[in-house]
Amino acid sequence: MTAREAWRAAAQRMRAAGVEDADFDAVQLVRFVTGFDGRSEAEVTSEQLTALEKLVDRRCAREPLQYLLGEWDFLDLTLTVGPGVLIPRADTELVAQQAMEAAGAFEAPRVADLCSGSGAIALGVARHVPGAQVTAVELSPQALAYLQENNRRCGSPLAVVQADVFCWQEAVRDESFDVIVSNPPYITASEMETLAPELDFEPRMALEAPENGLAFYRHIAPAYFSKLSPGGELVFEIGWRQGQAVAEICRQAGYANVKLVQDLEGRDRCVRARRP
Repeated sequence: MTAREAWRAAAQRMRAAGVEDADFDAVQLVRFVTGFDGRSEAEVTSEQLTALEKLVDRRCAREPLQYLLGEWDFLDLTLTVGPGVLIPRADTELVAQQAMEAAGAFEAPRVADLCSGSGAIALGVARHVPGAQVTAVELSPQALAYLQENNRRCGSPLAVVQADVFCWQEAVRDESFDVIVSNPPYITASEMETLAPELDFEPRMALEAPENGLAFYRHIAPAYFSKLSPGGELVFEIGWRQGQAVAEICRQAGYANVKLVQDLEGRDRCVRARRP
């Protein structure tokens, strides 16, 4: 069997299993196993075919492609991912870029990334903002392992802290940071029941939040207000229906210049708020 034939067979199986973008996923898996492009007429060995079939079985069971590959691109980074850590998504690149813009207003900015997960946002800021001192905070031991590995792979630019953001503010001095960014859990319990099957493989604690998805915003905005320097910014990723609610939480906590930033589909995706 050639790589092209293997790709066609894999894509057909995944389409039948309801996998979205089955053709793309098949190309990625064929390349991962064989090193060949899905259009290649190169012969696939029996060992490679067996390995590919096992991965296709798992993808048909709706295990995320990113977990099967063991890594995923975010901005210009390639991050290690797997069970126990949230998969970096394109929507979050917008949030990272907003955090970079906010940090760029300071010389040697001090940045905290709360609920850091794989470290995607923190590492993006550390790479693209000259002189940035970035602290990545994560509670989950499973996610922390990926954060530490990604930090090591990128030359260890981050200070990594294992902590619960609901109490870490007690260990932080006032005005410790110029930018605080977070992509916290924000999906409601009812929304969790309607999501794609792939989401069942990702850690629920990184996705679901109580209080109609707003619990983390309601805590972080006021609790970390004094941890920002005057003129410092809070940058949140949000669910696309949460813009007005999160913006109001920030205003009530004392922030000024609160603004919503839309993603490429025109949906609210990020809230920025400044400490006066």
